[in-house]
Amino acid sequence: MNNLFDLTGQVAIVTGCSTGLGVQMAKALAKQGCNIVALARRKELIDQVAKEIADEFGVKAIGVRCDITDTAMVEEAVDTVMKEFGRVDILINNAGTGGVTPAEDMTDDVFNNEINIDLAGTFKMARAVAKKAMIPAKYGRIINIASMYGLVGNKIAPSSAYHAAKGGVVNLTRALACEWGKCGITVNSICPGYFITPLTEETLKSDFFKEYSKGAIPMERYGEEGELDTAAVFLSSKASTYVTGVALPVDGGYTAM
Repeated sequence: MNNLFDLTGQVAIVTGCSTGLGVQMAKALAKQGCNIVALARRKELIDQVAKEIADEFGVKAIGVRCDITDTAMVEEAVDTVMKEFGRVDILINNAGTGGVTPAEDMTDDVFNNEINIDLAGTFKMARAVAKKAMIPAKYGRIINIASMYGLVGNKIAPSSAYHAAKGGVVNLTRALACEWGKCGITVNSICPGYFITPLTEETLKSDFFKEYSKGAIPMERYGEEGELDTAAVFLSSKASTYVTGVALPVDGGYTAM
């Protein structure tokens, strides 16, 4: 039987690929044979991630340092990847931030920083990869990591800037899907719920969250490591050829309520 999710020989850029979900998704793609570009600001971490991936999965993996808010660095990073591999088949826009501040106390700088990283940075990466690699190849898979908070509000953590930025990512995804569909490029977003990462582990394993999840999440728990990977692999693969412009929640049912 053919493997519908085979990515052998393809090249994926994963942003925010120094820790957490970015690394998990990069490894999931590498497991399907995909070569990986781990892109983030901390060079020592992405080099370490790239070595781990190459050693474990036998694919080619490199680290490329880039601040996605810096247009010149984004353009240079994509040029570096094209020089190294000659192609970019998959882009996972995972880099982001997520401050918690009551709206009435939020400064312009905090709000603008959230938009600049989560929304503008996602656009800059998509623009560069599409123009330099995917449109010429007439093929590409762009996956923007939004959030369930890009689809709904919440009462537990005041984070209006994050909601605005991720809501923007969801609709940016739809707009780019419409523009680039004729170029053989699919553009989709994944909207994760609560997932264990080094930054969230303490909160999600607390007694408070366990009690909160019983009422807020139909599955009554946070997402475990690996439970986001299958969505990323599906949307990266040729099995998703006719899927574009979608906002896919992976949230244990949070947005179903």
